[in-house]
Amino acid sequence: MASFFVTGTDTEVGKTRVSLGLMRALRNQGSSVIGMKPIASGCHRTSAGLRNEDAELIRGEGTSEIPYELLNPFAFEEAVAPHAAAEKAGVSIDIDRIRSAYKSLYGLAEHIVIEGAGGWRVPLSASSSLSDLVAELNIPVVLVVGLRLGCINHALLTAESILNDNRTLAGWVANQITEDYPFQESSMRVLTSKIAAPLLGEVPYIENLEVQNISRCLDLSLLK
Repeated sequence: MASFFVTGTDTEVGKTRVSLGLMRALRNQGSSVIGMKPIASGCHRTSAGLRNEDAELIRGEGTSEIPYELLNPFAFEEAVAPHAAAEKAGVSIDIDRIRSAYKSLYGLAEHIVIEGAGGWRVPLSASSSLSDLVAELNIPVVLVVGLRLGCINHALLTAESILNDNRTLAGWVANQITEDYPFQESSMRVLTSKIAAPLLGEVPYIENLEVQNISRCLDLSLLK
């Protein structure tokens, strides 16, 4: 079984759409797949408890029905950084609890796609960050690069940090998040030459882009 952790160069760079596209691409190959969004802020209240829109999309893209609480162990109403949302809710984000949920899902499908929160170094508590969670799970990372001003610096620093943490950077995806970014071609040329991992695909800017179309942008044969 192969699992992948999807992180980004920042918040709002397209981690959810790439996670969904990766799940659909795996399904298109005939593989079974489920997803996780271990930590989600900006959740809404329902009769069943706090629910996150992106987490629900990930849950719906899976080939097996799984309990929401395993998919999203930490759900917060405040739409802020994980550590701040947890502090506001009066709880601590426990990496062991997330690892336990992951182990409960392990074996229910051939692949698990896990979407992170924010970027690689986003804090989970005073003593831990998202990168510590990935170290505990010990799975390869897929980096989503949001194409906009500053993306080269953010992408190279993130890729460098992932590799310096002795994690496997399985590949990266370029996601066009603005309609008229004028330096896309030159940015892609630099990023492709400097990121020490394969470019899995480029996702164009299209509002309400369908998951199937995102999956067609990804070449899973390039995954390290």
